Amino acid sequence: MTRPDNSYLKDLILLRHDPSKVARIRAAAERGEVDAQYALGLIYAEGRGVEIDLAQAHFWLTLAIAQGDQDADLLRNIVGSQMSDAEFAAAQALALAHRATHPESKTCH
Repeated sequence: MTRPDNSYLKDLILLRHDPSKVARIRAAAERGEVDAQYALGLIYAEGRGVEIDLAQAHFWLTLAIAQGDQDADLLRNIVGSQMSDAEFAAAQALALAHRATHPESKTCH
């Protein structure tokens, strides 16, 4: 059995000026890999290779939390404290859309 390549967090150092790594991390996050979900939340929270998007950050961190990632919970609290009401509503809409297309997925609020 081969393990997935969980080097996403190591790649974050390179993402400040290299957005080409984002697609690989996003694909892994969409497959449900918790480390990639955390990494993508951090990417959006800090604007590493993408524009800062707190709604996306909150969404991806929520998915990681649903899989038991405690670090994601801490980071989501920080992100949440910086969000406007509109950004929070956008994050909730992303989670709702995800639940509609992935009923097997567990997400938390």
